[in-house]
Amino acid sequence: MNERVVTPLIMPVLEAYGLELDQLDIIPAGKRKVLRIAVDGDGPKGRGPLLDDIARATRDISDALDESPEIGDAPFTLEVSSRGVGKPLTEPKHYRRNVGRLVLAILVDGSQLRGRLTEATDDSITITVEAEPGKKLPKGTDPVHVLAHDEISKATIQVEMNRKHDPELDEIGDDSDEQAEDDDESALEEEN
Repeated sequence: MNERVVTPLIMPVLEAYGLELDQLDIIPAGKRKVLRIAVDGDGPKGRGPLLDDIARATRDISDALDESPEIGDAPFTLEVSSRGVGKPLTEPKHYRRNVGRLVLAILVDGSQLRGRLTEATDDSITITVEAEPGKKLPKGTDPVHVLAHDEISKATIQVEMNRKHDPELDEIGDDSDEQAEDDDESALEEEN
């Protein structure tokens, strides 16, 4: 089992669910292999894939691998998850899918900028710096920063434990649009 064989088997399944392959790892584990697949996608509201879609895709990927003569009877463990909150934002679509979230950007000059991702285009992002609770931004501080993608060395989403309710990000009370928890990577495993 290798990436050259597995990729063409899983891509049609991912595309059928509107998912994108973010990362594929095949790891030897004794007599079996662990097939670890990280997926991404817009989802129905442009905020990332839904847990239900990942679960259905996992079942269909497992079936496709089981039915493939290239895989045969080779034992494997399948793990499918969302790309997760800890992965760096590297493409414009990653920024777009996370508008409204808190982000830490490390700039190419070594400085850091932590604030709310308020806009994302194919060329740039806008980060709005917020004062810490109970404090004000220093006088003369511009809270809005527009950065070209090439000005950013690394950017990651910051987990907020006590974030205020945001109807655009929080799907409370609507089970039809239930999204995967970003901070637990929504891992789904299946033994074969």
